[in-house]
Amino acid sequence: MPSAHATILAGVPAHNLSFYRAVRFRVGDPAALISIPGAGSIFILRDIEIDRARRSARAGAFASPKDFAPPGGLSGDRETATAQAAAECLRRRGVTRVIADRTLPLIFAHYIRHAGIDVVCDPDIGVLERRAKDEQEVAHLRIAQRATEEAIEMVCRTIARAEARGDGSLHSDGAPLTSERLRQEADIWLLRRGYTNPPAIIACGPQGADCHDRGSGPLYTEQPVIVDIFPQSRETLYCGDCTRTVVHGKPGNIPAQLRDMHSAVVEAKRAAIGVTRAGATGEQVHGATTGVITARGFRVGLPGPTDPPSYCAMVHGTGHGVGLEVHEPPLLDKGGPPLVAGDCLTIEPGLYSHAIGGVRVEDMVIVRESGCENLNALPEGLTWD
Repeated sequence: MPSAHATILAGVPAHNLSFYRAVRFRVGDPAALISIPGAGSIFILRDIEIDRARRSARAGAFASPKDFAPPGGLSGDRETATAQAAAECLRRRGVTRVIADRTLPLIFAHYIRHAGIDVVCDPDIGVLERRAKDEQEVAHLRIAQRATEEAIEMVCRTIARAEARGDGSLHSDGAPLTSERLRQEADIWLLRRGYTNPPAIIACGPQGADCHDRGSGPLYTEQPVIVDIFPQSRETLYCGDCTRTVVHGKPGNIPAQLRDMHSAVVEAKRAAIGVTRAGATGEQVHGATTGVITARGFRVGLPGPTDPPSYCAMVHGTGHGVGLEVHEPPLLDKGGPPLVAGDCLTIEPGLYSHAIGGVRVEDMVIVRESGCENLNALPEGLTWD
């Protein structure tokens, strides 16, 4: 007996990552996944991709647009033809109402409605499912984070082992050590290992006081350098995300306030990790972070117009979700929602002062029922030589 309703995911799986997660099959052409209660799912995609999809995609049945050509025939435009076929598939199965997620392209809604079928957007469909990573996804995230850590270590050790010139600027292999040079070296290092790398943050001294300043120009001894790298695997599409802060020079020469900032950030990270578990809220995790920050005498929030350059505070949330994108729900901040088992989160407290620079230390964790699994193994310290 035909079902009166169905759900649909559509678009290009290589770009629509919610669609990709559902089918675990990367294809660069328009496609659709229709799920009908009691009848399973059908994956509509180009005929030349069907054999490959049958070997690895998560779907119950496979078809090409021509299998569902409407009476007037299919358009010569691939996206239009796929939308027409999806609408015809729904019509033939007696569907009168289809539920879509927030990513449905308008052209699919247009042809489905043209077939006399109601289209309803449920903005929550797929959000919790995508947050709750399965073990295959966790394995991909572990591998991505391992590569991320190796890149972080390469950059931090290069900084720590550099030579300081008379003006304090760092040199390595006879050339100035700059943010741009290290970003390029990180890009090449990760490319050789199968990752694409958005421009990393390598910000020295006062530049690091802006938590998202990517950094530019020479690096200097005895100044904090924030190193934040967040690549994406070209094979699995899953991301890593890690931050460490490094200071070139002898440990005894690190300014006392900088040591205090770092100590507070590390303590706050551990406090946040300690309360991270399924059922806790993002707001509670953020509260554990800010509780340590304020107890250590630092502020929370952006500086006001009359605050001096010495103002030192945590100016952002504690973290965010990670998966197929480096920024995903949920947020660990005020109003942050309950955590679910399988959430992959960053825990990344930071302190920032325009007089000194910034300190941020970031781990990535998997939420479990009774706690969380930390995917990081890198040291947390400021010195790396």
